[in-house]
Amino acid sequence: MKTTTGGQKTSISMTHNILTETRFDSFDLTPELLQGLQHGNYEFCTPIQEMALPIALQGRDVAGQAQTGTGKTATFLVAMFKTLLSTPSGNGAKQPRALIVAPTRELARQIASDARQLGKFIDLKISLAYGGTGYQQQLDDIGQGTDILIGTPGRLIDFYKQQIYRLDCVQVVILDEADRMFDLGFIKDIRYLLRRIPKPTKRQGMLFSATLSYRVLELAYEHMNSPELVRIEPEQITAKSVNQSAFYPANEQKYSLLIGLLRTKNPKRSIIFVNTKKAGELVSAYLSANGFAPGVLSGDVPQKKRQWLLEQFQGTALDILIATDVAARGLHIPEVTHVFNFDLPQDVEDYVHRIGRTARLGSQGEAISLACEKYVYSLPEIEKFVGQKIEIMPMTEDLLPEIEKPVTRNPRWHGPSKGTTGAKGRERVRRVRQKSTAAKRA
Repeated sequence: MKTTTGGQKTSISMTHNILTETRFDSFDLTPELLQGLQHGNYEFCTPIQEMALPIALQGRDVAGQAQTGTGKTATFLVAMFKTLLSTPSGNGAKQPRALIVAPTRELARQIASDARQLGKFIDLKISLAYGGTGYQQQLDDIGQGTDILIGTPGRLIDFYKQQIYRLDCVQVVILDEADRMFDLGFIKDIRYLLRRIPKPTKRQGMLFSATLSYRVLELAYEHMNSPELVRIEPEQITAKSVNQSAFYPANEQKYSLLIGLLRTKNPKRSIIFVNTKKAGELVSAYLSANGFAPGVLSGDVPQKKRQWLLEQFQGTALDILIATDVAARGLHIPEVTHVFNFDLPQDVEDYVHRIGRTARLGSQGEAISLACEKYVYSLPEIEKFVGQKIEIMPMTEDLLPEIEKPVTRNPRWHGPSKGTTGAKGRERVRRVRQKSTAAKRA
């Protein structure tokens, strides 16, 4: 591991060994915060934590770059708690002392979950503001006063304009996944919020991003107080702990190959990526007809169902999630052992984003792509972007089993029949098939 330091820029080259020898208890942290770290099984720092925490714990501004899944969230949360615990609030009205802005509601909820875990023994209230659901509940919760406000730009601005909370008491402001803020068109909203909190010299600012592009750096220098740049440079774009491979199936072989891989690999928890909602529905129908019970996440899934699916997937009730790229933005799911690209993405950066859902925090993971006739042209561009050849695997007989086709209502069917998932659904399908066969014989 090589470290170079010069002026206000610090960079480190990250190898496959994700944890360093630096312990969290080597920092000057309060007993309550150390207890929260111990409760969350945080013992040794990742490279971004090792490099950024000594700066941020002094109350200085940090702009950090690191791959997804390398511990950025814990970095800014530990520093935030240290600042809030060591600085008097002077805040009788219980206005937010820390503001954390995230690009997606899933990421905002994940940050809040991590914050509650690390702050389990700290008497600070954490509130959420994100779109899609829970409007009145969020409004009432924030209106009663809060210390740490986490949310997405649109809902945060909505509540601010209604004067549900003020921003003049903010002591710490954090922007997570700043590069994605630009991608999703939130930059005007971000500037709106940043211009209404105390000046950079009056509060601490932290910005974290997978890339510190020119536009992200411009935002940092405009709204932060001489931030120190900390870059964890990956030796390659994709994590070494992800084993990447691909198959060359014909279009009509894809469903059989996917089912064969699921049966052979028997993943503990897997995400299957598709390029369209229609493709996701078809994959779900084929899997359901062959004994699997997947969940499907697309951009138009209602927020309540979306949250329910993610909770089921994070628990033990659901072990296969089918998702489009739009739906998967900001997902941080632990212990995803396998990622399947049923459709190769047409954007090379989406490939990196997809396979980053596995092998998080140094664990091992596997990414398997089905480079079919329709999308195989994306493979050379992906290999060029990630800087490595993806191993092509042979399609053996055990990977191409005979499979059941989903029951269709008519030849133009594009999705699963109602009630065809789960044990009861599979029994219903069996009875339908028996009746159909009997009718043909008659």
